[in-house]
Amino acid sequence: MQEIAPGVYVNLDFRGCNVGLIETADGNILIDTPMIPSESRRWLEYIRQITGNKKILYVINTDHHRGHVLGNQYYDAPVIAHDLAWKNMRGYGANFCQRVVDSFKREPKIQAELADLRIVRPTITFDTRMDIEHGGRTVRLIHVGGHTEATIVIWMPEEKILFAGDTVWWDQHPYMAQANSKQWLDALRQIRKLHPQIIVPGHGPLTTVEATEPLSAYIRFVRRQVRIRIRRGYSKQETASSLVKTLVPMFSVTPERRGKIESQIKQAINRVYNEYKKDAEADDIDEDVDKDAVPEEVEAVDQEVEDGATEDEARIEEEFSEDDSRSVDDDSHRGDEFNDEDDDDDDEDDDEDEDEDDIDSEEIDD
Repeated sequence: MQEIAPGVYVNLDFRGCNVGLIETADGNILIDTPMIPSESRRWLEYIRQITGNKKILYVINTDHHRGHVLGNQYYDAPVIAHDLAWKNMRGYGANFCQRVVDSFKREPKIQAELADLRIVRPTITFDTRMDIEHGGRTVRLIHVGGHTEATIVIWMPEEKILFAGDTVWWDQHPYMAQANSKQWLDALRQIRKLHPQIIVPGHGPLTTVEATEPLSAYIRFVRRQVRIRIRRGYSKQETASSLVKTLVPMFSVTPERRGKIESQIKQAINRVYNEYKKDAEADDIDEDVDKDAVPEEVEAVDQEVEDGATEDEARIEEEFSEDDSRSVDDDSHRGDEFNDEDDDDDDEDDDEDEDEDDIDSEEIDD
């Protein structure tokens, strides 16, 4: 646990997600909860050591993924989340709990801990924004979507601290299987306008607002390359096959995790592909315009220019566009293995993966 401002603490060591504690004169506000029961109990003990017998006023979930919500049952406090988090968690019944337990089949000790898993759903929800005023603190909950439809951030305007949940990833590939990539770009622009001094991401070390730039560049790059391939008639499977290896080096990946990361990237590509197909956006070339950013002319694979990228976004996109141009122009991979029947089956599997209540999401990582 570390104190990042007077009375504001984070723990970055638990599995599932980073968690936060905001101490007020009236009691404590918790942000997300550890996924593993023994870690939730340890977090509660840390809180008691720091704040004594102060009651827990609220638990805030930044989204409905299991890495953020499974520990809710260990804190005797109302849970706050977005309306859509409640809607998603409404379906977390006995089957969901069993699948959570089964996902730890290689860790029998954790399976035993989860034997009494009980889902505690939000009892307080909001739509766009909610302000909590307690004990001299202002804690502002803002719905941003993007990572999931229910994703929120928690802003402390006086302290200039942002608990970003899974909206900000800076040292690893973002998990996008349930994302709306266009909405995610809007969320990152909104974060930059807040000018936070400290960002607590959902995973990984503390960071600053500068971390949003490479993430925006990454999402823009994925969107652009998917759009190019759709225009050229690529199927979803062909799009993923031609693009995955280009995306892997954009964040550091250890050899033992490469296979899992490639699968995660494929889910991201499939999700963006579905966005374009669903919304009929493939013919819009000027959609990702950031009105507040410095325009940069970055030549895309098909010689189109995407306006609105900041310098850092432009640099990252330019870095990888040259390598990707070779793969997109090489149609040799489009062989018989991409027949329509196989592609239809793959699409069905991918859609199932994207709609999973995140049993196979990033939160299960060791």
